[in-house]
Amino acid sequence: MKNTDYSILALAALGQKILKINPETGSAEVLINTPGKSPDGIVVDNVHGHIYATNMGVPTGGETLYNNDGSIERIDLDGSHHKIIIPVGETVTPKQLTLDRKNERIYWCDREGMRVMSAKYDGSDITTLVQRGKGNEDMKDENKHCVGIAVDPDAGYFYWSQKGPAKGGNGRIFRAKIEIPKGETATNRTDIELLYERLPEPIDLELDFVNGYLYWTDRGVDAIGGNTLNRAKLENIGNSKVEIIGSGHKEAIGLAIAPDHNSVFTADLGGHIRQFDVLTGAQKMIYEGGKDLLLTGITIMHNS
Repeated sequence: MKNTDYSILALAALGQKILKINPETGSAEVLINTPGKSPDGIVVDNVHGHIYATNMGVPTGGETLYNNDGSIERIDLDGSHHKIIIPVGETVTPKQLTLDRKNERIYWCDREGMRVMSAKYDGSDITTLVQRGKGNEDMKDENKHCVGIAVDPDAGYFYWSQKGPAKGGNGRIFRAKIEIPKGETATNRTDIELLYERLPEPIDLELDFVNGYLYWTDRGVDAIGGNTLNRAKLENIGNSKVEIIGSGHKEAIGLAIAPDHNSVFTADLGGHIRQFDVLTGAQKMIYEGGKDLLLTGITIMHNS
C-alpha cells in the first residue's frame, strides 16, 4: 500500500483539534475543531465510516483530571455528525481507545477511574472489565492508573498499561481474558497476567497481528529507556525480550502501525510525528507542529 492511500489522524490536546496529516509530505489540515475538550485517544472504523475519540475532561491540576467529566464521541469521517456515545458521568478520564472489529465493541482505559472498560459501537452495554481501585485515595495512586489498551478478539485477550508515577520507572503492562471468569468480578478477577514491570512509563499500546508483536510508547526518563518506541514478541509474551525500536521523543504518547506493517508512527507532546522502520530503526520526521499542540493519540485513516 502506498503512503498516499492513507492519512494519519492526530489529536492535539492543547490545540483542541483533530489533524489530518499526509504521511508522505507531512502536510496537515484541521479535520475537526474540538473547542473546550481535551482529546486523548482516537481510532477509525473505516467500515462504518466513523471516528471515535476520547475527551479527558477539564484538568484539575497538572496532568491529573479527577472530575468525573470525561466522555467518548463518534464522528463521521468527514468531521460531521458528532455524537456523544459515552456521556459525562460514565467514565472519569478516558485515555487510549481501540476497536474490537470482530464483535463491534470499543475498549478504553479510564485513567483516574482506575479501570478498563468496553461498550458496543453505539455506546450501549457499558462494561467494566478491570477495576484497580475505588475512591479518592486510590485515585491519587498513579500506580493504579490505566492508560493504554489493545485487544485481540481472536485469542480472547486484551492488554493494558498502568504507567505509574511520572518518571517513576514503575510502569507495567498486563493482559486478561475478554470474558471475566465465572463467579468473579472486575475487581477480584484472578486471570490477570503481569507481563512486564519496572518500565519507565508505558503509555499507548498497539498489536501487530501480521508480524506478531505488541508495540508500546514509553515516556519516563531517557536514561532508563524512556521516551521510546518498544515492542515484544506475542509468542511467549511476558518472557519475550523488550526491544527498543526508536528513541528521542519529547514525551511519547500515541502510536499507529502503518498499513504495510513495516513501520510505526509515533506522536509526542512536543508536537512531533515520527516514522520508525521496524527492521532498521531508521527514523523519519513526518510532522513538527510545535509543543503548543501537545499531540496525543494518532491513528490511520484509509483514504476513499
